[in-house]
Amino acid sequence: MVSRTNKFRGRSRYHGRGKKAGRGAGKRGGRGNAGLNKHKVMTRIKYMPRHWGMHGFNRDPSLRIRHNTCNVSELAGLVGDGDSIDLAEHGIDKLLGSGQITSAIHVTAEHASAKAIAKVEAAGGSVTVEDGEEFGEWEEE
Repeated sequence: MVSRTNKFRGRSRYHGRGKKAGRGAGKRGGRGNAGLNKHKVMTRIKYMPRHWGMHGFNRDPSLRIRHNTCNVSELAGLVGDGDSIDLAEHGIDKLLGSGQITSAIHVTAEHASAKAIAKVEAAGGSVTVEDGEEFGEWEEE
């Protein structure tokens, strides 16, 4: 059986595609984002209204606070000997409340979420927050 290309050899100038359709990306008006300010401008306005420009904002890096965190579920693996742990010795500065804890552990951390404190205390342990602030707690004046 003869292939489509061989069928048109010598017989047809454009191989059944019309004059411009067979040249590169001619039929679709260019590749990718070509022509978004010219012949594809209505497509851009209708389907891509926020395509160009900057949106939103970035906070200054000096205002961002990134904590090295540990979940309550990971405490049992960090304790080792005894029943107390200082998270600063492990390079962790915030305790979060994801997971379960079954043993009574006394934890010292720089920051701790309210959920983490509740879970540790429910298991019979305690949490000492060094800076005196607890995440999620508001002081009434």
